[in-house]
Amino acid sequence: MMFLNNELLPAACLPLPNRGLLFNDGFFETLVWAEGGLRYGPQHLARMQRVAAVLALPLPPALATPAALAATLGRLVAAQPQPAQPQRLRLQLWRPGGGLYAPPEVAGPAEWLATAQLFEKRTAPVARAGFGTTVRTQLSPVSFCKGPNALLYVLAAREREQRGLDELLLLSAAGHVAEAGAAAVGWVRNGAVYVPAEAAGGVSSVRLAHLRSTAAHLGVAWHEGLYEPDALLTAEAVFTANVAGLRPVLAVEGQPFGSAQHPLLHRLLAADAGSAG
Repeated sequence: MMFLNNELLPAACLPLPNRGLLFNDGFFETLVWAEGGLRYGPQHLARMQRVAAVLALPLPPALATPAALAATLGRLVAAQPQPAQPQRLRLQLWRPGGGLYAPPEVAGPAEWLATAQLFEKRTAPVARAGFGTTVRTQLSPVSFCKGPNALLYVLAAREREQRGLDELLLLSAAGHVAEAGAAAVGWVRNGAVYVPAEAAGGVSSVRLAHLRSTAAHLGVAWHEGLYEPDALLTAEAVFTANVAGLRPVLAVEGQPFGSAQHPLLHRLLAADAGSAG
């Protein structure tokens, strides 16, 4: 079952014209429903509200508040064949109406599609990672959200597979560490966590936003900045993070790391898992 504009359907036929299909005029969120609730709901909604403001694309009432978002997606989960199992939800939103690049001057809230499938946790260590050579992130008004730059990540995934890597780490046009191909990236050094700033052109990570709160609760220093690859390569531990899980990285460009055994990273990940809610 899926939701199309708040109508629960066994299958959806998208009406045309569709600005999301024609012009990528919208965005998406990937969320997890587990243990009777939405994980990282406030962080997801904050990112949705931010991109909605940038695109001048009002959120529909069914998704516009924490309570409404949880209630709507909860109905979708309840309609699945195995509703008691954790679910991976994809929420796609796009601008209604037709037109060419210039959207209609008067348009209602975003149209949307929500689908669900069984969630698979991804916490296994990343054995081999490398820095991307064929694609670079680009800072833009929408580089912080998911969707507008999706083709970049398709190309990154192709390079990762062609090189036989488990993960590809993307650099910005200026050569700063930005993110992983489908996750955020961070590292630990001298008792502190370091993560790339948004200015590197990566997606604003819901998972890192939650992890940062965990670090603050534990009294662990957190630094965001523009870092050269050497800053990561001289770290004590490296990890990736997205809604599917936090993964220690064991090697980058052949440089080994003791990420899987690092005590601070273990402590941080354990505390974060306990507060995922």
